[in-house]
Order: sequence, then structure tokens, then C-alpha cells
Amino acid sequence: MRISVNFDLCKSNAVCMDAAPTVFEVRDDGYLYVLQEEPGEELRAEVEAAAATCPTQAITVEG
Repeated sequence: MRISVNFDLCKSNAVCMDAAPTVFEVRDDGYLYVLQEEPGEELRAEVEAAAATCPTQAITVEG
């Protein structure tokens, strides 16, 4: 599985970080960071929840 984020859409609101904190992080600088661009299958449910709950639909999960 591969994660991509459309940073033009992303508002760094940390909803994804709440759903998948080992994959997404909003730092003190106010920007979203993807900690694992290709997380293991054991994180699929969290990553898909993060993508589904993103208010701007900026997260895409492939594979």
C-alpha cells in the first residue's frame, strides 16, 4: 500500500493523525508529514480510516 497526500488540498487539521498516528503527524510548524509512505498491511484499517475522514479528501491510498 502506498499513501499520497495532495498538499494543495491538505489543511493540516490533524484528523488523519488521530486515525493513524504512526503514519501521519502534524508538527509544531503546522504542516502535515507522512511518516510512512508505504506502511505495512497491519496499518491498512487505520490508513483507510484516515483517508475516509479527511475533511478535504487530500489522502489517497493505492494498492
